[in-house]
Amino acid sequence: MKISIKFVCVVALSLFAFTVLAQQKVTTVILIRHAEKMTDGSSDPDLTESGRNRAVLLAELLSKAKIDAIYSTHYRRTENTVAPLAQRHGLTVQNYSGGKMEEVDAMLTKHQGGTIVICGHSNTTPAIIKYLTGHKDEFKTFDDNDYGNVVIVSRFDGEGKVTWLRYGN
Repeated sequence: MKISIKFVCVVALSLFAFTVLAQQKVTTVILIRHAEKMTDGSSDPDLTESGRNRAVLLAELLSKAKIDAIYSTHYRRTENTVAPLAQRHGLTVQNYSGGKMEEVDAMLTKHQGGTIVICGHSNTTPAIIKYLTGHKDEFKTFDDNDYGNVVIVSRFDGEGKVTWLRYGN
C-alpha cells in the first residue's frame, strides 16, 4: 500500500498541532475587590475591622490554592485586603495601576499556566473581567457596598470562562 507524502504531512502537522495545544496551559486569574474600607473622607482609606476580618477570611478561603503572584493597586485598602493571603503563601504583593490592560497582558504572559490574584476596585475589577472574557456588557461595576465577590477567570487559548463565588457576610 502506497502512502502519499501529502497524507504523511497532514498526519505529522496534526500531531504537531495537538502537541502544541496540549502544552498550552490554563491560566487562572482570581479577581477580588478590596474589603470594606473606612469612610473618613481620605483618598486612601484603610480597611475597617470588618474589612480586616474579610481579608483574613479571603486568606483562609484561598489557603489551599497554588498561587504564583498577587497584584494590588497601590492603595492601603487593596494592599491590606490581600496582605494576609500574601503572607500565608509567602508572596510579596506587587502593585499595578488598575486601569491599564497592557499590565494585565504582562501578568498573563509572565504567569502563563499559573494562578494569579488581582485585587482592585468596584470599577477596575469588572473592567478586567470584561477584558479577560471579551463579554463587554455582562459585568457592570460592583455596588459600593458589595465586597464579597471572588471571580475566577480560567483562560485557555485566549478565551475566558468565569466562575463567580461569594464569601463573607
